[in-house]
Amino acid sequence: MTPKALKSQTLLRVAIILVILVLLNIVSIRVFSRLDFTRNGLFTLSDASKELVGSLDDMVTVRAYFTEDLPAPYNNNRRAILDELNEFKAYSKGNLQFEFIDPSGEKGERDAQQQGVSPVQVQVIKKDKFEVKRAYMGLVFLYEDKKEILPVVQNTSTLEYDISSTIKRLTTRVRKKIGFITGHGEPDLKEMTRAQQLLGKQYDITTVDVSKGKAVPSDIAVLIIMAPNARFPETDKYQIDQYIMNGGRVAFLLNKVEANLQQRFGRENNINLEDMLEAYGLRISPDLVRDAQCANISIMQQQFGFSIQSQVPFPLLPLVSNFNKNNMMVKDLESVVLFFASSVDTVNLSTKNLEGEILMRSSKESGRQTNVFVFDPLRQYSRADFTEQEIPLAAIVRGQFKSAFADKPVPVDTSANLIAPSGNTITISPSTRVVLVGDGDFPRDQYLGRGDNLTLFANMIDYLVDDVGLITIRSKDVTLPPLEQVSDGAKKLIKYGNLVVPPVLILGYGLIRWRMRRTRKKALVL
Repeated sequence: MTPKALKSQTLLRVAIILVILVLLNIVSIRVFSRLDFTRNGLFTLSDASKELVGSLDDMVTVRAYFTEDLPAPYNNNRRAILDELNEFKAYSKGNLQFEFIDPSGEKGERDAQQQGVSPVQVQVIKKDKFEVKRAYMGLVFLYEDKKEILPVVQNTSTLEYDISSTIKRLTTRVRKKIGFITGHGEPDLKEMTRAQQLLGKQYDITTVDVSKGKAVPSDIAVLIIMAPNARFPETDKYQIDQYIMNGGRVAFLLNKVEANLQQRFGRENNINLEDMLEAYGLRISPDLVRDAQCANISIMQQQFGFSIQSQVPFPLLPLVSNFNKNNMMVKDLESVVLFFASSVDTVNLSTKNLEGEILMRSSKESGRQTNVFVFDPLRQYSRADFTEQEIPLAAIVRGQFKSAFADKPVPVDTSANLIAPSGNTITISPSTRVVLVGDGDFPRDQYLGRGDNLTLFANMIDYLVDDVGLITIRSKDVTLPPLEQVSDGAKKLIKYGNLVVPPVLILGYGLIRWRMRRTRKKALVL
Protein backbone atom coordinates (compact mmCIF):
# COMPACT_ATOMS: atom_id res chain seq x y z
CA MET A 1 0.00 0.00 0.00
CA THR A 2 1.40 3.38 -1.01
CA PRO A 3 1.97 6.09 1.65
CA LYS A 4 -0.79 8.18 0.04
CA ALA A 5 -3.31 5.35 0.24
CA LEU A 6 -2.29 4.58 3.84
CA LYS A 7 -2.80 8.24 4.76
CA SER A 8 -6.22 8.30 3.10
CA GLN A 9 -7.26 5.12 4.92
CA THR A 10 -6.13 6.58 8.28
CA LEU A 11 -8.08 9.79 7.68
CA LEU A 12 -11.15 7.74 6.72
CA ARG A 13 -10.94 5.73 9.96
CA VAL A 14 -10.56 8.90 12.03
CA ALA A 15 -13.58 10.42 10.26
CA ILE A 16 -15.67 7.28 10.90
CA ILE A 17 -14.71 7.31 14.59
CA LEU A 18 -15.64 11.01 14.87
CA VAL A 19 -19.00 10.40 13.20
CA ILE A 20 -19.70 7.48 15.56
CA LEU A 21 -18.85 9.64 18.58
CA VAL A 22 -21.12 12.44 17.38
CA LEU A 23 -23.97 9.99 16.78
CA LEU A 24 -23.49 8.46 20.24
CA ASN A 25 -23.68 11.92 21.81
CA ILE A 26 -26.86 12.73 19.89
CA VAL A 27 -28.45 9.43 20.94
CA SER A 28 -27.35 9.85 24.58
CA ILE A 29 -28.98 13.29 24.70
CA ARG A 30 -32.31 11.94 23.43
CA VAL A 31 -32.26 8.51 25.07
CA PHE A 32 -31.58 8.88 28.79
CA SER A 33 -30.63 5.80 30.80
CA ARG A 34 -28.37 4.69 33.61
CA LEU A 35 -27.36 1.52 35.43
CA ASP A 36 -28.22 1.39 39.14
CA PHE A 37 -27.27 -1.72 41.10
CA THR A 38 -28.56 -0.54 44.51
CA ARG A 39 -31.33 -2.65 46.04
CA ASN A 40 -34.04 0.06 45.99
CA GLY A 41 -32.77 1.94 42.95
CA LEU A 42 -31.55 4.80 45.12
CA PHE A 43 -29.89 6.61 42.23
CA THR A 44 -32.63 6.16 39.64
CA LEU A 45 -35.92 8.01 39.43
CA SER A 46 -38.90 5.89 40.41
CA ASP A 47 -41.73 5.37 37.94
CA ALA A 48 -43.91 7.69 40.04
CA SER A 49 -41.43 10.57 39.62
CA LYS A 50 -41.10 9.92 35.89
CA GLU A 51 -44.88 9.92 35.50
CA LEU A 52 -45.19 13.08 37.59
CA VAL A 53 -42.76 15.21 35.55
CA GLY A 54 -43.86 13.57 32.31
CA SER A 55 -47.43 14.76 32.88
CA LEU A 56 -46.58 18.40 33.54
CA ASP A 57 -48.85 20.70 31.54
CA ASP A 58 -46.76 23.84 32.03
CA MET A 59 -43.18 24.87 32.70
CA VAL A 60 -41.62 24.24 36.12
CA THR A 61 -38.47 26.30 36.72
CA VAL A 62 -35.98 25.33 39.42
CA ARG A 63 -33.42 27.82 40.68
CA ALA A 64 -30.63 26.17 42.65
CA TYR A 65 -28.92 28.73 44.87
CA PHE A 66 -25.72 26.90 45.70
CA THR A 67 -22.44 28.47 46.79
CA GLU A 68 -19.52 27.33 44.65
CA ASP A 69 -16.20 25.93 45.89
CA LEU A 70 -17.67 24.44 49.06
CA PRO A 71 -15.59 21.81 50.87
CA ALA A 72 -16.56 18.17 51.26
CA PRO A 73 -19.16 16.86 51.87
CA TYR A 74 -21.15 19.89 50.65
CA ASN A 75 -19.56 19.83 47.19
CA ASN A 76 -20.89 16.28 46.80
CA ASN A 77 -24.37 17.57 47.64
CA ARG A 78 -24.13 20.01 44.74
CA ARG A 79 -23.20 17.19 42.38
CA ALA A 80 -26.06 15.02 43.67
CA ILE A 81 -28.56 17.85 43.12
CA LEU A 82 -27.24 18.45 39.62
CA ASP A 83 -27.55 14.76 38.71
CA GLU A 84 -31.06 14.53 40.17
CA LEU A 85 -32.31 17.64 38.36
CA ASN A 86 -30.82 16.36 35.11
CA GLU A 87 -32.84 13.18 35.49
CA PHE A 88 -36.05 15.10 36.18
CA LYS A 89 -35.38 17.28 33.18
CA ALA A 90 -34.75 14.27 30.93
CA TYR A 91 -38.22 12.82 31.69
CA SER A 92 -40.13 16.11 31.73
CA LYS A 93 -40.66 16.41 27.95
CA GLY A 94 -39.20 19.90 28.09
CA ASN A 95 -41.47 21.13 30.91
CA LEU A 96 -38.78 21.35 33.59
CA GLN A 97 -35.78 23.63 33.40
CA PHE A 98 -33.22 24.52 36.04
CA GLU A 99 -30.29 26.81 36.61
CA PHE A 100 -27.55 26.97 39.23
CA ILE A 101 -26.92 30.39 40.73
CA ASP A 102 -23.88 31.24 42.84
CA PRO A 103 -25.20 33.82 45.34
CA SER A 104 -21.83 35.48 45.87
CA GLY A 105 -21.52 39.13 46.75
CA GLU A 106 -24.02 41.37 48.45
CA LYS A 107 -26.44 41.45 45.50
CA GLY A 108 -26.38 37.67 45.05
CA GLU A 109 -27.01 37.02 48.75
CA ARG A 110 -29.83 39.55 48.81
CA ASP A 111 -31.47 37.86 45.81
CA ALA A 112 -31.24 34.41 47.42
CA GLN A 113 -32.71 35.63 50.70
CA GLN A 114 -35.55 37.44 48.91
CA GLN A 115 -36.40 34.14 47.22
CA GLY A 116 -36.59 32.45 50.65
CA VAL A 117 -33.20 30.68 50.71
CA SER A 118 -31.40 31.37 53.97
CA PRO A 119 -27.64 31.06 54.53
CA VAL A 120 -26.16 28.31 56.69
CA GLN A 121 -22.83 28.17 58.49
CA VAL A 122 -20.32 25.56 57.27
CA GLN A 123 -16.83 24.81 58.53
CA VAL A 124 -13.96 24.94 56.06
CA ILE A 125 -10.25 24.27 56.48
CA LYS A 126 -8.19 27.09 55.02
CA LYS A 127 -4.46 27.50 55.58
CA ASP A 128 -4.54 24.80 58.27
CA LYS A 129 -7.27 26.64 60.17
CA PHE A 130 -10.95 26.00 60.78
CA GLU A 131 -13.04 28.85 59.43
CA VAL A 132 -16.79 29.41 59.35
CA LYS A 133 -18.24 30.31 55.96
CA ARG A 134 -21.70 31.45 54.94
CA ALA A 135 -23.15 29.14 52.33
CA TYR A 136 -26.36 28.78 50.35
CA MET A 137 -27.77 25.35 49.49
CA GLY A 138 -31.43 25.87 48.60
CA LEU A 139 -33.88 25.25 45.76
CA VAL A 140 -36.71 27.49 44.54
CA PHE A 141 -39.49 25.96 42.40
CA LEU A 142 -41.66 28.20 40.20
CA TYR A 143 -44.87 27.09 38.48
CA GLU A 144 -47.42 29.49 37.03
CA ASP A 145 -47.87 32.07 39.81
CA LYS A 146 -46.90 29.72 42.65
CA LYS A 147 -43.60 29.18 44.41
CA GLU A 148 -42.23 26.46 46.70
CA ILE A 149 -38.92 26.57 48.53
CA LEU A 150 -36.48 24.00 49.90
CA PRO A 151 -34.39 26.43 52.00
CA VAL A 152 -31.55 24.00 52.72
CA VAL A 153 -30.69 20.71 51.01
CA GLN A 154 -28.26 18.78 53.18
CA ASN A 155 -29.78 15.28 53.24
CA THR A 156 -29.49 13.94 49.69
CA SER A 157 -30.87 10.51 50.63
CA THR A 158 -34.40 11.99 50.46
CA LEU A 159 -33.70 14.28 47.52
CA GLU A 160 -35.99 12.58 45.01
CA TYR A 161 -38.90 12.60 47.44
CA ASP A 162 -38.28 16.26 48.34
CA ILE A 163 -38.25 17.32 44.69
CA SER A 164 -41.20 15.14 43.62
CA SER A 165 -43.38 16.13 46.56
CA THR A 166 -42.57 19.81 45.95
CA ILE A 167 -43.54 19.55 42.28
CA LYS A 168 -46.71 17.70 43.28
CA ARG A 169 -47.65 20.46 45.74
CA LEU A 170 -47.09 23.10 43.08
CA THR A 171 -49.17 21.37 40.42
CA THR A 172 -52.03 20.05 42.61
CA ARG A 173 -55.14 22.19 42.26
CA VAL A 174 -57.08 20.95 45.33
CA ARG A 175 -55.46 19.67 48.53
CA LYS A 176 -57.12 16.73 50.29
CA LYS A 177 -57.98 16.77 53.99
CA ILE A 178 -56.84 14.32 56.67
CA GLY A 179 -59.08 14.26 59.75
CA PHE A 180 -58.16 13.15 63.29
CA ILE A 181 -61.04 12.08 65.51
CA THR A 182 -61.20 13.94 68.87
CA GLY A 183 -63.26 13.70 72.02
CA HIS A 184 -62.26 10.24 73.30
CA GLY A 185 -58.92 10.92 74.98
CA GLU A 186 -56.93 10.96 71.73
CA PRO A 187 -53.50 12.66 71.85
CA ASP A 188 -53.35 16.30 70.86
CA LEU A 189 -52.00 17.10 67.41
CA LYS A 190 -49.21 19.01 69.16
CA GLU A 191 -47.77 15.61 70.09
CA MET A 192 -47.32 14.81 66.39
CA THR A 193 -45.47 17.84 65.07
CA ARG A 194 -43.13 15.81 62.85
CA ALA A 195 -46.01 13.84 61.34
CA GLN A 196 -47.90 17.09 60.76
CA GLN A 197 -44.89 18.69 59.10
CA LEU A 198 -44.50 15.75 56.74
CA LEU A 199 -48.18 15.29 55.92
CA GLY A 200 -48.80 19.04 55.83
CA LYS A 201 -46.70 19.29 52.69
CA GLN A 202 -49.34 17.37 50.75
CA TYR A 203 -52.55 17.52 52.78
CA ASP A 204 -54.59 19.79 55.02
CA ILE A 205 -54.66 18.45 58.60
CA THR A 206 -57.75 18.99 60.74
CA THR A 207 -59.63 17.55 63.71
CA VAL A 208 -63.06 15.94 63.48
CA ASP A 209 -65.71 15.99 66.20
CA VAL A 210 -68.56 13.48 65.84
CA SER A 211 -70.16 14.09 69.23
CA LYS A 212 -73.85 14.93 69.53
CA GLY A 213 -74.69 13.44 66.17
CA LYS A 214 -72.31 15.54 64.06
CA ALA A 215 -71.38 13.78 60.84
CA VAL A 216 -67.84 13.39 59.52
CA PRO A 217 -67.40 16.17 56.92
CA SER A 218 -67.71 14.83 53.39
CA ASP A 219 -64.43 16.47 52.29
CA ILE A 220 -62.34 14.34 54.67
CA ALA A 221 -60.27 12.00 52.49
CA VAL A 222 -58.97 9.85 55.36
CA LEU A 223 -60.15 9.59 58.97
CA ILE A 224 -57.61 8.71 61.68
CA ILE A 225 -58.77 7.19 64.98
CA MET A 226 -55.59 7.29 67.02
CA ALA A 227 -54.97 6.05 70.58
CA PRO A 228 -58.36 6.82 72.17
CA ASN A 229 -58.59 5.90 75.87
CA ALA A 230 -62.30 6.59 76.48
CA ARG A 231 -65.39 4.67 75.47
CA PHE A 232 -66.99 5.58 72.14
CA PRO A 233 -70.74 6.28 72.43
CA GLU A 234 -72.93 4.44 69.93
CA THR A 235 -73.82 7.74 68.27
CA ASP A 236 -70.15 8.48 67.56
CA LYS A 237 -69.63 4.98 66.18
CA TYR A 238 -72.66 5.44 63.95
CA GLN A 239 -71.19 8.59 62.36
CA ILE A 240 -67.87 6.81 61.71
CA ASP A 241 -69.73 3.85 60.25
CA GLN A 242 -71.77 6.06 57.91
CA TYR A 243 -68.60 7.84 56.82
CA ILE A 244 -67.25 4.44 55.73
CA MET A 245 -70.57 3.58 54.08
CA ASN A 246 -70.17 6.74 52.00
CA GLY A 247 -66.79 5.50 50.76
CA GLY A 248 -64.56 7.01 53.46
CA ARG A 249 -61.24 5.44 54.40
CA VAL A 250 -60.34 4.93 58.07
CA ALA A 251 -57.17 4.02 59.96
CA PHE A 252 -57.75 2.56 63.43
CA LEU A 253 -54.53 2.97 65.48
CA LEU A 254 -55.55 1.47 68.80
CA ASN A 255 -54.05 0.69 72.20
CA LYS A 256 -56.07 -2.29 73.37
CA VAL A 257 -53.95 -2.37 76.53
CA GLU A 258 -53.15 0.97 78.15
CA ALA A 259 -49.60 0.47 79.48
CA ASN A 260 -47.45 2.74 81.61
CA LEU A 261 -43.73 2.03 81.61
CA GLN A 262 -42.97 4.27 84.61
CA GLN A 263 -45.62 2.61 86.78
CA ARG A 264 -44.79 -0.80 85.24
CA PHE A 265 -48.32 -2.02 84.73
CA GLY A 266 -51.13 -1.90 82.20
CA ARG A 267 -54.88 -2.42 81.99
CA GLU A 268 -57.28 -3.41 79.25
CA ASN A 269 -58.61 -0.38 77.42
CA ASN A 270 -62.34 -0.68 76.70
CA ILE A 271 -63.07 1.79 73.94
CA ASN A 272 -66.19 0.02 72.63
CA LEU A 273 -65.03 -0.36 69.03
CA GLU A 274 -64.63 -4.13 68.98
CA ASP A 275 -68.07 -4.96 67.53
CA MET A 276 -67.70 -2.38 64.77
CA LEU A 277 -64.25 -3.71 63.83
CA GLU A 278 -65.58 -7.27 63.65
CA ALA A 279 -68.34 -6.08 61.34
CA TYR A 280 -65.54 -4.90 59.03
CA GLY A 281 -63.64 -8.20 59.28
CA LEU A 282 -61.03 -7.02 61.80
CA ARG A 283 -60.18 -7.92 65.37
CA ILE A 284 -57.78 -6.68 68.03
CA SER A 285 -56.93 -8.88 71.04
CA PRO A 286 -56.50 -7.80 74.68
CA ASP A 287 -52.84 -8.83 74.89
CA LEU A 288 -49.34 -7.45 74.65
CA VAL A 289 -46.94 -8.91 72.09
CA ARG A 290 -43.39 -9.53 73.25
CA ASP A 291 -40.58 -10.13 70.80
CA ALA A 292 -36.96 -11.24 71.18
CA GLN A 293 -36.19 -8.76 68.38
CA CYS A 294 -36.92 -5.59 70.29
CA ALA A 295 -35.85 -2.02 71.01
CA ASN A 296 -33.85 -0.89 74.03
CA ILE A 297 -34.96 1.33 76.89
CA SER A 298 -32.85 3.49 79.21
CA ILE A 299 -32.93 2.62 82.90
CA MET A 300 -30.99 3.75 85.98
CA GLN A 301 -29.08 1.02 87.81
CA GLN A 302 -27.11 1.11 91.04
CA GLN A 303 -23.58 -0.24 90.67
CA PHE A 304 -20.86 0.17 93.31
CA GLY A 305 -22.84 2.97 94.94
CA PHE A 306 -23.27 4.93 91.70
CA SER A 307 -26.35 5.47 89.54
CA ILE A 308 -25.55 4.39 86.00
CA GLN A 309 -27.84 4.80 83.01
CA SER A 310 -27.80 1.75 80.77
CA GLN A 311 -29.61 0.44 77.70
CA VAL A 312 -31.43 -2.86 78.09
CA PRO A 313 -33.57 -4.75 75.56
CA PHE A 314 -37.29 -4.65 76.34
CA PRO A 315 -39.35 -7.32 74.53
CA LEU A 316 -42.62 -5.37 74.90
CA LEU A 317 -41.22 -2.88 72.39
CA PRO A 318 -41.11 -5.08 69.25
CA LEU A 319 -38.65 -4.04 66.55
CA VAL A 320 -40.68 -5.16 63.54
CA SER A 321 -38.90 -6.09 60.31
CA ASN A 322 -41.29 -8.76 59.00
CA PHE A 323 -43.37 -6.84 56.43
CA ASN A 324 -45.79 -7.92 53.72
CA LYS A 325 -43.67 -7.69 50.55
CA ASN A 326 -46.80 -7.60 48.38
CA ASN A 327 -48.27 -4.44 49.88
CA MET A 328 -47.02 -1.06 48.68
CA MET A 329 -47.58 0.49 52.09
CA VAL A 330 -44.91 -1.53 53.90
CA LYS A 331 -42.91 -3.56 51.37
CA ASP A 332 -39.86 -1.25 51.33
CA LEU A 333 -39.68 -0.52 55.06
CA GLU A 334 -36.69 -1.74 57.05
CA SER A 335 -37.94 -1.64 60.65
CA VAL A 336 -40.67 -0.15 62.84
CA VAL A 337 -40.68 0.14 66.63
CA LEU A 338 -44.05 -0.53 68.29
CA PHE A 339 -44.86 0.31 71.91
CA PHE A 340 -46.92 -2.16 73.92
CA ALA A 341 -48.61 -3.48 70.80
CA SER A 342 -51.56 -5.86 70.72
CA SER A 343 -52.10 -8.60 68.17
CA VAL A 344 -54.65 -8.11 65.39
CA ASP A 345 -56.32 -10.40 62.89
CA THR A 346 -58.81 -10.59 60.07
CA VAL A 347 -62.03 -12.57 60.67
CA ASN A 348 -64.70 -14.08 58.40
CA LEU A 349 -63.61 -12.11 55.34
CA SER A 350 -64.92 -14.71 52.88
CA THR A 351 -68.42 -14.59 54.35
CA LYS A 352 -68.35 -10.79 54.14
CA ASN A 353 -67.04 -10.75 50.52
CA LEU A 354 -64.03 -8.72 51.65
CA GLU A 355 -60.31 -8.99 50.94
CA GLY A 356 -57.67 -8.54 53.61
CA GLU A 357 -54.03 -9.07 54.38
CA ILE A 358 -51.64 -8.80 57.30
CA LEU A 359 -49.24 -5.88 56.87
CA MET A 360 -46.59 -6.70 59.46
CA ARG A 361 -45.77 -9.44 61.94
CA SER A 362 -43.48 -10.06 64.86
CA SER A 363 -40.32 -12.16 64.50
CA LYS A 364 -40.02 -15.94 64.76
CA GLU A 365 -39.28 -15.65 68.48
CA SER A 366 -42.38 -14.03 69.97
CA GLY A 367 -45.01 -14.45 72.65
CA ARG A 368 -48.03 -12.76 74.26
CA GLN A 369 -48.72 -11.39 77.71
CA THR A 370 -52.38 -11.71 78.71
CA ASN A 371 -54.71 -11.12 81.66
CA VAL A 372 -52.19 -9.57 84.08
CA PHE A 373 -50.12 -6.72 82.62
CA VAL A 374 -47.28 -6.19 85.06
CA PHE A 375 -43.78 -5.89 83.66
CA ASP A 376 -40.24 -5.37 84.86
CA PRO A 377 -37.60 -3.90 82.51
CA LEU A 378 -34.91 -5.94 84.30
CA ARG A 379 -36.72 -9.24 84.00
CA GLN A 380 -34.66 -12.06 82.49
CA TYR A 381 -36.73 -13.66 79.73
CA SER A 382 -36.31 -17.29 78.74
CA ARG A 383 -37.02 -19.33 75.61
CA ALA A 384 -40.40 -20.26 77.07
CA ASP A 385 -41.48 -16.62 76.71
CA PHE A 386 -40.97 -16.68 72.93
CA THR A 387 -42.72 -19.80 71.70
CA GLU A 388 -44.89 -18.16 69.00
CA GLN A 389 -43.94 -17.02 65.52
CA GLU A 390 -44.99 -14.11 63.31
CA ILE A 391 -47.85 -12.68 65.36
CA PRO A 392 -49.94 -10.22 63.23
CA LEU A 393 -49.59 -6.59 64.32
CA ALA A 394 -51.36 -4.65 61.55
CA ALA A 395 -53.92 -5.50 58.87
CA ILE A 396 -55.91 -3.97 56.05
CA VAL A 397 -59.33 -4.94 54.67
CA ARG A 398 -60.67 -3.83 51.29
CA GLY A 399 -64.02 -4.14 49.52
CA GLN A 400 -67.66 -3.25 49.99
CA PHE A 401 -68.38 -3.16 53.72
CA LYS A 402 -71.69 -3.93 55.35
CA SER A 403 -72.73 -1.36 57.96
CA ALA A 404 -72.23 -2.31 61.60
CA PHE A 405 -75.68 -0.74 62.15
CA ALA A 406 -77.43 -2.46 59.23
CA ASP A 407 -79.67 -4.50 61.53
CA LYS A 408 -79.84 -2.01 64.39
CA PRO A 409 -81.92 1.08 65.09
CA VAL A 410 -80.20 4.43 64.64
CA PRO A 411 -78.65 5.32 68.02
CA VAL A 412 -79.93 8.51 69.62
CA ASP A 413 -77.96 10.89 71.84
CA THR A 414 -80.11 11.66 74.84
CA SER A 415 -77.98 14.61 75.98
CA ALA A 416 -78.97 18.21 75.42
CA ASN A 417 -78.35 20.02 72.13
CA LEU A 418 -79.04 16.86 70.18
CA ILE A 419 -78.41 16.89 66.45
CA ALA A 420 -80.48 14.00 65.18
CA PRO A 421 -78.99 11.89 62.37
CA SER A 422 -80.51 12.83 59.05
CA GLY A 423 -81.57 10.40 56.33
CA ASN A 424 -81.67 6.64 56.35
CA THR A 425 -78.85 4.33 57.39
CA ILE A 426 -76.60 3.40 54.46
CA THR A 427 -76.04 -0.34 54.74
CA ILE A 428 -73.49 -1.11 51.98
CA SER A 429 -70.41 0.95 51.11
CA PRO A 430 -68.71 1.38 47.76
CA SER A 431 -65.26 -0.18 47.50
CA THR A 432 -63.09 1.34 50.23
CA ARG A 433 -60.33 0.49 52.73
CA VAL A 434 -59.91 0.15 56.50
CA VAL A 435 -56.56 -0.27 58.31
CA LEU A 436 -56.04 -1.56 61.85
CA VAL A 437 -52.75 -1.28 63.79
CA GLY A 438 -52.38 -2.76 67.27
CA ASP A 439 -50.44 0.28 68.52
CA GLY A 440 -51.79 3.82 68.65
CA ASP A 441 -48.61 5.61 69.70
CA PHE A 442 -46.05 4.85 67.01
CA PRO A 443 -46.54 8.16 65.09
CA ARG A 444 -46.15 10.39 68.18
CA ASP A 445 -43.04 12.57 68.44
CA GLN A 446 -41.73 10.94 71.62
CA TYR A 447 -41.66 7.53 69.92
CA LEU A 448 -40.10 8.56 66.62
CA GLY A 449 -36.59 7.37 67.31
CA ARG A 450 -35.15 4.33 65.67
CA GLY A 451 -37.12 2.81 62.81
CA ASP A 452 -39.36 3.86 59.95
CA ASN A 453 -42.33 4.84 62.12
CA LEU A 454 -42.90 8.18 60.44
CA THR A 455 -42.54 6.66 56.97
CA LEU A 456 -45.07 3.94 57.87
CA PHE A 457 -47.60 6.53 59.04
CA ALA A 458 -47.15 8.71 55.95
CA ASN A 459 -47.33 5.66 53.66
CA MET A 460 -50.55 4.60 55.38
CA ILE A 461 -52.14 7.98 54.69
CA ASP A 462 -50.97 7.99 51.07
CA TYR A 463 -52.23 4.44 50.57
CA LEU A 464 -55.66 5.26 51.94
CA VAL A 465 -55.79 8.43 49.86
CA ASP A 466 -54.68 6.37 46.84
CA ASP A 467 -51.49 8.40 46.36
CA VAL A 468 -49.34 5.30 45.90
CA GLY A 469 -46.70 7.15 43.90
CA LEU A 470 -45.40 9.07 46.91
CA ILE A 471 -45.01 5.80 48.83
CA THR A 472 -42.59 4.36 46.30
CA ILE A 473 -40.46 7.51 46.40
CA ARG A 474 -40.47 8.05 50.17
CA SER A 475 -39.59 4.42 50.91
CA LYS A 476 -36.32 4.71 48.97
CA ASP A 477 -34.76 6.55 51.92
CA VAL A 478 -31.55 4.96 53.14
CA THR A 479 -32.03 3.19 56.49
CA LEU A 480 -30.04 0.54 58.26
CA PRO A 481 -31.85 -2.81 58.48
CA PRO A 482 -32.01 -4.50 61.88
CA LEU A 483 -29.73 -7.43 62.56
CA GLU A 484 -31.34 -10.82 62.06
CA GLN A 485 -31.87 -12.93 65.16
CA VAL A 486 -29.68 -16.05 65.28
CA SER A 487 -29.55 -18.95 67.71
CA ASP A 488 -27.00 -19.17 70.54
CA GLY A 489 -25.30 -22.05 68.74
CA ALA A 490 -24.89 -19.98 65.60
CA LYS A 491 -23.48 -17.09 67.65
CA LYS A 492 -20.85 -19.36 69.21
CA LEU A 493 -19.99 -20.88 65.84
CA ILE A 494 -19.46 -17.43 64.29
CA LYS A 495 -17.53 -16.18 67.31
CA TYR A 496 -15.08 -19.06 67.56
CA GLY A 497 -14.92 -19.42 63.79
CA ASN A 498 -13.64 -15.84 63.55
CA LEU A 499 -11.04 -16.61 66.20
CA VAL A 500 -9.81 -19.94 64.83
CA VAL A 501 -10.29 -19.97 61.05
CA PRO A 502 -8.05 -16.97 60.06
CA PRO A 503 -4.96 -18.23 61.97
CA VAL A 504 -5.48 -21.77 60.62
CA LEU A 505 -5.67 -20.43 57.06
CA ILE A 506 -2.47 -18.42 57.51
CA LEU A 507 -0.65 -21.39 59.05
CA GLY A 508 -1.89 -23.66 56.28
CA TYR A 509 -0.72 -21.19 53.62
CA GLY A 510 2.69 -20.97 55.36
CA LEU A 511 3.05 -24.77 55.47
CA ILE A 512 2.20 -25.08 51.78
CA ARG A 513 4.76 -22.44 50.84
CA TRP A 514 7.37 -24.13 53.07
CA ARG A 515 6.77 -27.52 51.45
CA MET A 516 6.97 -26.00 47.97
CA ARG A 517 10.28 -24.32 48.73
CA ARG A 518 11.67 -27.49 50.29
CA THR A 519 10.64 -29.54 47.26
CA ARG A 520 12.26 -26.98 44.95
CA LYS A 521 15.56 -27.11 46.89
CA LYS A 522 15.66 -30.90 46.69
CA ALA A 523 15.11 -30.73 42.94
CA LEU A 524 18.01 -28.29 42.57
CA VAL A 525 20.35 -30.52 44.61
CA LEU A 526 19.49 -33.56 42.47
